Amino acid sequence: MDTSQVIKAHEVAKKAHFGQIDRAGIDYIKHPETVASFVATDEEKAVAYLHDVIEDTSLTLLDLKKEGFSKNIIEAVDILTKKKGQDYQSYLNLVKKNELARVVKLADLRHNSDLTRLPLITEKD
Repeated sequence: MDTSQVIKAHEVAKKAHFGQIDRAGIDYIKHPETVASFVATDEEKAVAYLHDVIEDTSLTLLDLKKEGFSKNIIEAVDILTKKKGQDYQSYLNLVKKNELARVVKLADLRHNSDLTRLPLITEKD
């Protein structure tokens, strides 16, 4: 895979998450950017940038296909998108079966569990 997919994934994610703010009060795009910084390969970085776009924006898997992302990237993003009504254990079982999704999910959990990024820690955290 060439770096153009990574660059495109970053641009798509920036546009999709534009105007979104996370619980720490910073631009949401900083989360996928941080997740991408935790992974190694171009394919992992592309998935890291895109891992929340289906769940948290109006983008669809078809949009990602139209953008020219590879089948592997789209499949991993789909697996990482928790579906309505899907219990967490079955979600994790799917994630564990896909190496690309698994690597990105572990990086996502690493960032989400870093409570030092939050100005105020609540019971939910």
